[in-house]
Amino acid sequence: MSMIRDLRAVVRPARVSLRKDPRRGPAQDTGAHAGTRTPGRPSAVVDCAVYRDGARIECAGPVSPQQAMREVRRDGGFVWIGLHEPTEAEFAGIAAEFGLHPLAVEDAVQAHQRPKLERYDDSLFTVFKTVHYVDHDELTASSEVVETGEVMCFTGRDFFITVRHGGQGSLRALRHRLQDDPELLAKGPSAVLHAIADHVVDGYIAVADALQDDIDEVETEVFSPGRKGTPRGTDAGRIYQLKREILEFKRAVSPLLRPMQLLSERPMRLIDPDIQKYFRDVADHVARVQEQVIGFDELLNSILQANLAQASVAQNEDMRKITSWAAIIAVPTMVCGVYGMNFDYMPETHWKFGYPVIMAITGVICLGIHRTLKRNGWL
Repeated sequence: MSMIRDLRAVVRPARVSLRKDPRRGPAQDTGAHAGTRTPGRPSAVVDCAVYRDGARIECAGPVSPQQAMREVRRDGGFVWIGLHEPTEAEFAGIAAEFGLHPLAVEDAVQAHQRPKLERYDDSLFTVFKTVHYVDHDELTASSEVVETGEVMCFTGRDFFITVRHGGQGSLRALRHRLQDDPELLAKGPSAVLHAIADHVVDGYIAVADALQDDIDEVETEVFSPGRKGTPRGTDAGRIYQLKREILEFKRAVSPLLRPMQLLSERPMRLIDPDIQKYFRDVADHVARVQEQVIGFDELLNSILQANLAQASVAQNEDMRKITSWAAIIAVPTMVCGVYGMNFDYMPETHWKFGYPVIMAITGVICLGIHRTLKRNGWL
């Protein structure tokens, strides 16, 4: 039971760097035969290993998935195969060897799937969306905030296959941490499935915390006063771009809640009972992140509306200033218009003090209008 108590600590990212143990063998198997390889293209098989009684079985040389599976069927244990963006031809041999369902194989090769859990006769097919936060010095209208990838998992009685798409979400460190706990690996492929699920969801929590900082920054800029004491506002394009990134994050998180609940609530013969209860913790974390994402989206809606309202207020203030100056300028314009009609018989046209008196009266009227408008907040 000590293994069960330490399960969460094992699958979470370690704070210290891991030393490479030469007994674990190479991290990347360049000699594995996953099927037909494209000339000049690296092998899609990242790692292939046999685990028996929680320990990795080392071999004299590179092991192909077919050889590993034959060894498992002969001596017991399970095989864990990791692939990165395999082609249909590269995956065909593995699919035939392990009897994977054609629909699941098609999804694994084509990628761009939503998180889901599908049960077939002898295997479970699980899709996870990995999310990585993209660091940036300043949030702009074109900033990429989150980067997504995919991890597809085939869980069988004596095999576990991961198919990864995208540059993020490497499982190498996770494999090493699991190998450091033989008691956990002895539980079989279901322990690996839980470890990957917990690893992916931990990434969601880290991304949610980073997005919270970006939203706080935008919110502060929207409601902080400008240089002249008026609301400064921020570029609506930045807020909209952040909303788009939140939406992409939401598409990774929300569909995963139901599969995690199924894994934690419904007995499945491919999932060890001691491991199944820990999927409930993963489901709780997914639900928490989902609530955060929904809150982010609603908060950004409010921030966007506030920003647009501030833009409207600023436009109204500009129009009031323009209208005020137009009213002031209208007074001398009217006077000049009246005395520019060139009639012979007009009051004060031949009076010695007519010009200075008219100019003084015009100035007083303009000054009075200016003081009135300024007192009312129009200027």
